[in-house]
Amino acid sequence: MDAAQEAAEEAALLHTVADGVATVVIAHPAKRNAMTAEMWRALPGLLAGLAADPEVRVLVLTGAGPTFCAGADISSLTGDEDPQALSVAAEEALAAFPKPTIAAIRGFCVGGGSQLAAACDLRFAEEGASFGVTPARLGLVYPASSTRRLAGLVGPSTAKYLLFSAELIDAAHALRAGFLNELLPAGRLDERIAEFARILTSRSQLTQAAAKEFADGRTDRDGHWAGQQAGSGDPAEGVAAFLERRTPEFSWTAAAG
Repeated sequence: MDAAQEAAEEAALLHTVADGVATVVIAHPAKRNAMTAEMWRALPGLLAGLAADPEVRVLVLTGAGPTFCAGADISSLTGDEDPQALSVAAEEALAAFPKPTIAAIRGFCVGGGSQLAAACDLRFAEEGASFGVTPARLGLVYPASSTRRLAGLVGPSTAKYLLFSAELIDAAHALRAGFLNELLPAGRLDERIAEFARILTSRSQLTQAAAKEFADGRTDRDGHWAGQQAGSGDPAEGVAAFLERRTPEFSWTAAAG
């Protein structure tokens, strides 16, 4: 078996589900967790299965070891494959995941890695992480949907800075730009992700689902969510729990909606 075959066999998307949290791990250590064509193709199906699992309340996307994802593994593509089509399909599947998603980032988050991180609802990183959007190094046109998503996160000026230059920025810069929600000291990322995921699993799925759609720009479901709230009983439970100083037991689930 040659080195290319060995690297391809090492590449995988791993996942676990525990305590309401699905964790998807980008694992390709031979190439800093670069996404192979097969990994891009596999991600939408994996996400669909996790979205349908009633036990899953939150999804965490991370990389194996000290790197999140260094982009796409170009060597894994065949001549008749469109790498942008593969990456955009995976990105859109992640953006459409109906429950809260968090990117937990260490090390390099570059190219396709930044594309996946941007498609998550939230991004937490550890000090020392680096970010970049690098199509200008290769003479490629960055996908329109990915460009709009990036500009929505960091603003047009910073999106142009990243896309025009293909330069990497450090985690502090990414935090100031609005790409990151939180920046953690070295060694604190796993603890904070676990803590925040527990917070999310304790909150109203109804609130989260509606807020995700509204924040992502959907404008045709106001009536739907008003009806879901009216029929759920969750507001009455939330108020009662607050007055009684106890944890609420919300009954609405994504399956119900």
